[in-house]
Amino acid sequence: MPKKEKQGVVISDKMEKTVVVKVASYDPHPKYKKIIESNKNYKAHDEKNECGVGDVVRIIESKPISGSKRWVVESIVEKAK
Repeated sequence: MPKKEKQGVVISDKMEKTVVVKVASYDPHPKYKKIIESNKNYKAHDEKNECGVGDVVRIIESKPISGSKRWVVESIVEKAK
């Protein structure tokens, strides 16, 4: 089975080798069919500490790295301005 991939925005880089990534998903409401945005935060491992707040990054699933980290930053899609 392939590893899951997600893309999101870095909202915190204050920890050593860890970033918090906000991933948005868009789904229609079951009854009213309006598109609703729901956000989820993931802690991802950033080995070189190269991500900053506002960067758009791609994260992939990995084995557990710590108590709450199960994702790794694969690449930086777009740097923050």
